Amino acid sequence: MDAKLKIKLSLAIHRERPVVKVIFDYNRKLIEELKARTDAQWSVNMNCWYIPQERFVLNEFFTAMKPVAYINYLSLKNKDSQQLNNQATRNYSPSVMKKRIQPATLEKIDDFRMWLEQKRYGENTIKTYIHQLGIFFGYYADIEPENITTQNIIAFNNDFILKNNLSSTFQNQTISALKKYYLYKHNRDLNAENLERPRKSQSLPKVMAKKDLKRFFESIKNTKHKIAFETIYAYGLRRGELLNLKLQHIDTRRGMISIINAKGKKDRQLPMSKRWLGKVKSYYRTYKPKIYFIEGQFPGKSITAGSLQKVFERALMESKINKPYTIHCLRHSFATHLLENGTDIRYIQELLGHKSSKTTEIYTHVSKESLKNIKNPFDDMDI
Repeated sequence: MDAKLKIKLSLAIHRERPVVKVIFDYNRKLIEELKARTDAQWSVNMNCWYIPQERFVLNEFFTAMKPVAYINYLSLKNKDSQQLNNQATRNYSPSVMKKRIQPATLEKIDDFRMWLEQKRYGENTIKTYIHQLGIFFGYYADIEPENITTQNIIAFNNDFILKNNLSSTFQNQTISALKKYYLYKHNRDLNAENLERPRKSQSLPKVMAKKDLKRFFESIKNTKHKIAFETIYAYGLRRGELLNLKLQHIDTRRGMISIINAKGKKDRQLPMSKRWLGKVKSYYRTYKPKIYFIEGQFPGKSITAGSLQKVFERALMESKINKPYTIHCLRHSFATHLLENGTDIRYIQELLGHKSSKTTEIYTHVSKESLKNIKNPFDDMDI
């Protein structure tokens, strides 16, 4: 191991919790040592390794990594980091709050969960609603759910969400969960006029440049993993749509792929790529999946979202793409590249399964080729 390797430690807030960032120049051997000796995890958004602060002990980290690298931990002691640390200690602990919930309230939440499952709400929606209710009713553990008022909810927003600097998404999810819960469980329609939702930020979708896509795909050596991400890009799939894609949904005779029970409980059909089909035949002969198109370590079971995420992060790291891309960026890239190739936006809407054309129109704001074709009026001025 090169004695000149250096690691810098600093504090940060990641996904609303305090973490210690582990920063160093890319080095494969150092990464392997870090993974073997510590609990460090990779973050695409921060573009570095990190350790949750509750699991970080400086002496232990120093002892573990000192043999392989010089460790600079001075920034952990500066004033900015101390302020960040103070902010972090004020942040809530979901597990602690949920432990405060009364047994009777837990039964009501569980009953609500079963109702959501019977109504066939998506798995992620159910998980989010139950999580938000757990935090809310943990905060108001001394009040029966039926006695909660609109003023209590407003106070929760002001005294908990805003003071902990939680996201607008967290706020919206809490309101949605409470509205649904009270309408079902207590037949109460919460006063919508007093529960104002935060304005959503109009951030543009992140699109992977074609040269980055090429590097990304070339960095994946495992055929199964490579075809998984190529499929997401080739058809603009959501992650869950790939995970739920079964062999029976792929009709090679008609040249069509069926996406069943996608977001909004909608089905759609997609024309098959000939180049993709050629690669799939080779993949199928090698791996012989039984039920799902991409299966994990257990035959007949789909690959997990967590496994797919780990492969994606590793591929980004291997290809040395230092940009905050996510798996969903492959879907954004598919739509944007179609638009740049001249595909009518109404067809793109159909391929993506968007209910409204307004959702699809956001890609007109990120298409570089479309912007390049706009003639600047300054060019016509003879000055």
